[in-house]
Amino acid sequence: MEIATLARKLAEWIKERVAEAGCKGAVLGLSGGVDSAVVAALCIKAFPKNMLGLIMPCHSNARDKKHAELVAIKFSIPTKTVVLDDIYDVYLKILPDFKPDASRTQVAQANLKARLRMITLYYTANQLKYMVIGSGNRSELTVGYFTKHGDAGVDILPLGNLVKKDVRELAKFLEIPQEIIDKAPSAGLWAGQTDEGEMGFTYEALDNYILTGKAPEDVKKRIEQMHSASTHKCATPPIPNF
Repeated sequence: MEIATLARKLAEWIKERVAEAGCKGAVLGLSGGVDSAVVAALCIKAFPKNMLGLIMPCHSNARDKKHAELVAIKFSIPTKTVVLDDIYDVYLKILPDFKPDASRTQVAQANLKARLRMITLYYTANQLKYMVIGSGNRSELTVGYFTKHGDAGVDILPLGNLVKKDVRELAKFLEIPQEIIDKAPSAGLWAGQTDEGEMGFTYEALDNYILTGKAPEDVKKRIEQMHSASTHKCATPPIPNF
């Protein structure tokens, strides 16, 4: 599909889904990443008067907040900043610590940040009668690279059929600031964290596998393992058939 047509159809699709739900507009998290920026640019096209971006730092890299604000300024997106540092710290003080290995603790704490953001988005959406718009893409969905009931806790996923390469091309068309397009993708969940470092392969390799089925054997095996292990994250909770 021609890129201008894709952008127009996605903005229309967002508007239609929100209207079908009886909602008035759209709210999303402005993370400072390229996926978030693309969705924000599409949402402001769909709802020029009824769209809100939430900037939700939680012991985050200051650069991410700067990039989120850059997108908001460029596209004239109304924003609210909700700093989650204190509530996150309180949770860590009151939650039980089972003292697993350090990597498990790191993941649990990172997921807590994502789930606090989800709570914040839905609190806002409920007040404004908006829908929560997610920024997950096909590449992330394929390998389950998202937090269940965190950044996956949304109402619609406009980028869900686009691999990361497609998202970057759409970002260029929408004139997302180049520094956002070029920076290493990261959920910003801990210092130095990057998507590709955590997944163990590049988005280029993942996209190629999704689109062609081809990848080096070790990468293919890792992708298929991640996909298999995360199928529950993309489904409603199972119930007995009796």
